[in-house]
Amino acid sequence: MSESARSLDLSDRNGCQKALLKEEAMDYAVILRPLFSTATWLIPTLLLIGLLKSPWAKGHIGELLVRLFAHWQLDRQTYRRLHNVTLNTPDGTTQIDHVFLSPYGLFVLETKNMSGWIFGSEKQAQWTQKLYKHTFKFQNPLRQNYKHLKALEATLGVSPEHLHSVITFVGGSTFKTEVPANVTQGIGFIRYIHSFRHPVFSETEVDAMLKALQTGRHAPTLATHREHVQNLKRRSDPTAERQCPKCGSALLIRTVKSGPKAGQQFWGCSGFPKCRTMQSI
Repeated sequence: MSESARSLDLSDRNGCQKALLKEEAMDYAVILRPLFSTATWLIPTLLLIGLLKSPWAKGHIGELLVRLFAHWQLDRQTYRRLHNVTLNTPDGTTQIDHVFLSPYGLFVLETKNMSGWIFGSEKQAQWTQKLYKHTFKFQNPLRQNYKHLKALEATLGVSPEHLHSVITFVGGSTFKTEVPANVTQGIGFIRYIHSFRHPVFSETEVDAMLKALQTGRHAPTLATHREHVQNLKRRSDPTAERQCPKCGSALLIRTVKSGPKAGQQFWGCSGFPKCRTMQSI
């Protein structure tokens, strides 16, 4: 075979190899194209599902549903409302989901976005959620809301009998034990609020309480939420540093030296005797 023939044969072989490689690449592209197309919507969808299942998202979705129910069913002129209200307490802050101020009383609403079976009674410290084969414990929402009531009582100087605790579960849960009338599901909290028909405040008093609460609350910002979370962490740690809510001095762990409570420890203001603030541990 002549040199020119060999050169043509080699060129043909290279051309065939390139054609085969190009054909294989096209085959892979055909196979991978739908995979990439699927990934463009599947990955964001999975991320969104994961976000929606997070406690943060569930809480916000539940509160949004309550706002919508209230918007549809509670007259804004009669039931003045504030959402996400953070107030000072002796041991830090407390955060209230919803407050409705009306001539018929103040309604303090705690929202729980939970599914599955719910077990609990008024006096139990913890309630139980059963979801398929899993069991979870959570704080009795009535006890949780009690602290909200006390914070409002201190801020507004309102008699406890005119403060009403209301719990609403959204998310398709089912009560498997008997619960009090103020523990409701979905839009049931509207019916409970409407059951109070005897006026105890004038319109002027309602307006004054609304202004006082707007003034006394922390600004509903991300910084306020972060500060509240830090307060919760400090509260759960009995050795964490605390600040006196009255004078700003440090609170110290002290021990009762005499009397029937001798040996018991408590938080006492370092400014004693000028400041006599005390908190239980």
